Amino acid sequence: MKLFAAMLLTGVAALAADPEFTSSGELVRPQNYREWIFLSSGVGMTYSRPVAPGSDPLFDNVFVEPSAYRKFLETGAWPEKTIFVLEQRSSKSEGCLNNDGCHYQTGIATLAAEVKDSTRFKGGWAFFGFGQNVKSAVALGQSANCYTCHPQNGAVEQTFVQFYPTLLEVARAKGTLKASYLNQHPAAAH
Repeated sequence: MKLFAAMLLTGVAALAADPEFTSSGELVRPQNYREWIFLSSGVGMTYSRPVAPGSDPLFDNVFVEPSAYRKFLETGAWPEKTIFVLEQRSSKSEGCLNNDGCHYQTGIATLAAEVKDSTRFKGGWAFFGFGQNVKSAVALGQSANCYTCHPQNGAVEQTFVQFYPTLLEVARAKGTLKASYLNQHPAAAH
């Protein structure tokens, strides 16, 4: 039994990881992000690639590193070294059993990350775009949409907790929803 518990803890520890950077400061693409905590999936929520009428939308899948998730459950805030991965997948409707608006996920279109590190990044957070096969990436420049959209519209810090139903309840209970978010969405306070 002790051996099993040690193996289980080792497996959990292997999933937990601080963001890894190259010697030149590029974020290394997390290899095991699909084993992290899945927060939510949305359709057509990105501003990076508008969907033309009649074409299939992108799915956004959001994952967060497990120890950051556990800390958020305790405090309602994201700890330093939190890393999120946004996986955007193409979609299809061809072959659906229900032809009335059905879409399902297919291949990865792009991959992005958001990292909280107040000692490394101006404003405490940075955003990275990996594309499909990029192994490491530099932080996007401050002119990228992320740096204005996330602080203005994120419910907690620079994150879209309002789109993660289970975490929205945690933030509400812990009192960490931003005043700017509550001003725009007064019903969210209850």
